[in-house]
Amino acid sequence: MALYQKVIQTKAGDMLAIAHETHLLMLHFINKPTIKDELQIVKQQPNTEILLTSNDILDNLELELNNYFNGKLNSFSTPIKFNFGTPFQQKVWRALCEIPYGETISYKQLAENIGQPTAFRAVANANGRNFLTILVPCHRVIAADGSIGGYSSGIERKEMLLEIENNKNNTQCI
Repeated sequence: MALYQKVIQTKAGDMLAIAHETHLLMLHFINKPTIKDELQIVKQQPNTEILLTSNDILDNLELELNNYFNGKLNSFSTPIKFNFGTPFQQKVWRALCEIPYGETISYKQLAENIGQPTAFRAVANANGRNFLTILVPCHRVIAADGSIGGYSSGIERKEMLLEIENNKNNTQCI
């Protein structure tokens, strides 16, 4: 299976994107501490070759990320697929996709949303293992006390993403 990759420059730092012909598989900031481990998981897929070239999925993603960081996009059309992770992690990631743009919820609320109200620590762990940064909005999950909580790509980035989404002057489209 041929996969394509592209480094995308954003206002929050360079991101590595990996896609199949039809969907995005991975999107991370290139200096995320666990990116090498996650890249290795992608490479372990049977008959996988990662080409040093882009495709239409990645080119469209670059345009969408540019619009997102400029406050002109609040919903992504880039197709995604959860090829990795446990069934529990994938359940958490699907629930993350339900958090509206510009809103936040707590890890406890996220656990309740998936029907496992006592699993907030496991939910937090799954949140941090998300393969699709920004598109699967793990940055929208905060601590129950209202504090920012953690973010695997750095608290400063999480704050920046939340600020972009909370800016009422942004043109919301799509």
